[in-house]
Amino acid sequence: MNNPWKEIELSDYENHMKLDSVKQLQAMNSMMKEQFDRYPIKSVMILGVAGGNGLEHIDTEKFRKVYGVDINSRYLKECEARYPDLADVLECLCIDLMDESIALPYADMVVANLLIEYIGYQCFQNAINRIRPAYVSCIIQINTDDSWVSDSPYLSVFDDLDRVHHQMEEKELADAMKCIGYSLTEQTEQSLPNGKKLVRLDFCFVDQY
Repeated sequence: MNNPWKEIELSDYENHMKLDSVKQLQAMNSMMKEQFDRYPIKSVMILGVAGGNGLEHIDTEKFRKVYGVDINSRYLKECEARYPDLADVLECLCIDLMDESIALPYADMVVANLLIEYIGYQCFQNAINRIRPAYVSCIIQINTDDSWVSDSPYLSVFDDLDRVHHQMEEKELADAMKCIGYSLTEQTEQSLPNGKKLVRLDFCFVDQY
């Protein structure tokens, strides 16, 4: 069965995310700057990069390599087109993270924002085990009601995501990461207009202490 993220148009996704009643695109953008600036790293892999929201914060004096990973090849083409100034450091990889046979290159840090919801904890653990970064920074959405997609004119576009969506909990993610050798080092959150919130959890591989 085809992954529903291959069918969703990037314009529909981004227009939904940046609505004044949602503002997830804007919130995640500012949070990504903090992610990129936080650690002494030279390379980063962004899982679920989509159209590249936040990549304008990449400092090419700091980063030697940026991997943008997504299951949708059209998203990646748009990402590359939007950031020609990153051509020397950005490498986009069209990868289905559910396929554990696909090798993933090493990066000092993995950024996974609003991604784990769609692959689950175990698949995320497997991906991190294949990369083995020093740092992992995740943003998950915490819902205060039964609806995990905010109401908008684009709501019907996301109907098929129900079959791949996993409800996220901070403690469950921290426990899953602890099982593969990563310790929670930092947790912050940002409220959204619709009562939901984005929670950023940062992890460090225990050997890095």
